[in-house]
Amino acid sequence: MVPRYARPEMTALWEAEAKYRIWFEIEAHATEKLGELGVVPESAARALWDWWATDPEIDVEAIDAIEAVTKHDVIAFLTWVAENVGDEARFMHQGMTSSDVLDTTLAVQLARSADILLADLDDLLSAIKRRAEEHKYTPTIGRSHGIHAEPVTFGLKLAQAYAEFDRCKTRLIAAREEIATCAISGAVGTFANIDPAVEQHVADKLGLSVEPVSTQVIPRDRHAMFFSTLAVIAGSIERLAVEVRHLQRTEVLEAEEYFSPGQKGSSAMPHKRNPILTENLTGQARMIRAYALPALENVALWHERDISHSSVERFIGPDACITLDFALARLTGVVDKLLIYPDRMQANMDRMGGLIHSQRVLLALTQNGVSREDAYRLVQRNAMKVWESDGQLKLLDLLKQDEEVTSALSEAQLEEKFDLEYHFKHVDTIFARVFG
Repeated sequence: MVPRYARPEMTALWEAEAKYRIWFEIEAHATEKLGELGVVPESAARALWDWWATDPEIDVEAIDAIEAVTKHDVIAFLTWVAENVGDEARFMHQGMTSSDVLDTTLAVQLARSADILLADLDDLLSAIKRRAEEHKYTPTIGRSHGIHAEPVTFGLKLAQAYAEFDRCKTRLIAAREEIATCAISGAVGTFANIDPAVEQHVADKLGLSVEPVSTQVIPRDRHAMFFSTLAVIAGSIERLAVEVRHLQRTEVLEAEEYFSPGQKGSSAMPHKRNPILTENLTGQARMIRAYALPALENVALWHERDISHSSVERFIGPDACITLDFALARLTGVVDKLLIYPDRMQANMDRMGGLIHSQRVLLALTQNGVSREDAYRLVQRNAMKVWESDGQLKLLDLLKQDEEVTSALSEAQLEEKFDLEYHFKHVDTIFARVFG
């Protein structure tokens, strides 16, 4: 985790103290149920909860010092709790294995992280919707292969982004449900030394579902699904970020990141206003996507368990969630303050002499009796003259001078095909599909 790209709420979920608090809750809830079942004295759980009620400080350094000797993190934690609680603490961890604590804790952390990320997505969706409505009918050029294609509106560009992030939200809800599972099943997952009722009790207390079959560990296909979902969200972040970066290029300059008073763009060139936020988002997206591959590789563990996944998840759990949280918040800020230049959009559309209306002329010619092959040839030969003149010539003027074209279409018919508003007649339909 890089502090530069981290926000406090998400970071706090992954700090050692927060982890140990979840460990304690798992152990105490399990001991509580074991007491109800008569496996351990009910006084054991009361002793644990009474100590917990004093809101003790989690002494991370003391636990680390014990682990330096035991070389086992869960044992170090249990030893530290026992030193503070006393004799009743010996009834903790009855019939449990370390993975019961570690895997269930990771499930809690990932589920709570997903809740923060879902709130982030809601904020982003709200910002995109507001700007989309604002520019619902702002004309701009659509590009394919980076080349002018046909007119769209800037609102439609943002509507596409909204629909994509709405899908991301749906996927994350499903991924959260899949990851939020509890395993308290003991060595190799057979419940030989612990009643399944303990697992259900812990799951209920922590807001989790029980893992149907845990082979000492929760199957890592769940985690692969979760981190793959984060990677897809990162891809969507980069898609919108790259769009902004392109639109901010000097030759385009249809939109740009907000440039605050006193901000500097370059140490050497005082005139620079660079798309640093969206460039940074591209970099963060690369990192988040990179975490998906080791999560996928974690699926194939040896037999009932090994710990090859453990070191991986110590990296990717906090890093992926913290980075994505930061990235979503940053993108929301970019969208919220994005500077949008409708006049420049119009100027760019007009720059190529009306080439953007070529398809309408092509279709009109075919509808007036010209074969598609001939219609394409007639429009293209005039369009190429405009292209090669860098827009100094006008497509409509050349078409009016082309006898083969005018034999099929009158000047009035040709002029009608250059009506910009024609392209926007279904904007309301698209917005209704996206926003309801």
